[in-house]
Amino acid sequence: MLKSVDVLMVGVGGQGTILASKVLAAAARAAGYDIKVSEIHGMAQRGGSVVTQVRLGEKVYSPLISEGEADVILAFEELEALRWLAYLKPGGTLIINNQQIYPVPVLAGAAEYPQNIIDQIRARGVKVQVLQALDQAIACGNGKAANVVLLGALAQKLPIEEKIWRDALAATVPSRFLEVNNAAFGAGFKS
Repeated sequence: MLKSVDVLMVGVGGQGTILASKVLAAAARAAGYDIKVSEIHGMAQRGGSVVTQVRLGEKVYSPLISEGEADVILAFEELEALRWLAYLKPGGTLIINNQQIYPVPVLAGAAEYPQNIIDQIRARGVKVQVLQALDQAIACGNGKAANVVLLGALAQKLPIEEKIWRDALAATVPSRFLEVNNAAFGAGFKS
């Protein structure tokens, strides 16, 4: 019997959240899971919030994850991690990229970006794995592969073989970017 897992991916437009969810969906499907995906990307092209809910299991009926039910939150940016933290179940894991991307109200001077977000989250007793995904992706050859670094870290938490993940990457990522993305996945997988 396949164990059910609910993964919430949160970030901002341009960080590759949607691509990451497509790779996860392809890997889960290849591993025999039933899978449902829901995407919300309002003003994503302008740096707005992007949220993808991915549910996998023996049989999944709804793509939506309720508050307090996510097994893993994969946060591509710190403020999005804080914003969606209520969706993490007790004992769940938050994998967070330590990157900060200021939303429009902060850039316009109408709001302040919260300080010490990771410390605030840890103070709530949440299991947190912090990655410098952008730096790791740059070291692999392209900063845009930070999403795949995070995906590699997620892969360590899921019962899907590494080869299946690599095959899903090859099926999803354009071939000219595959080498960089494979290196990024490996960097995250070792984190």
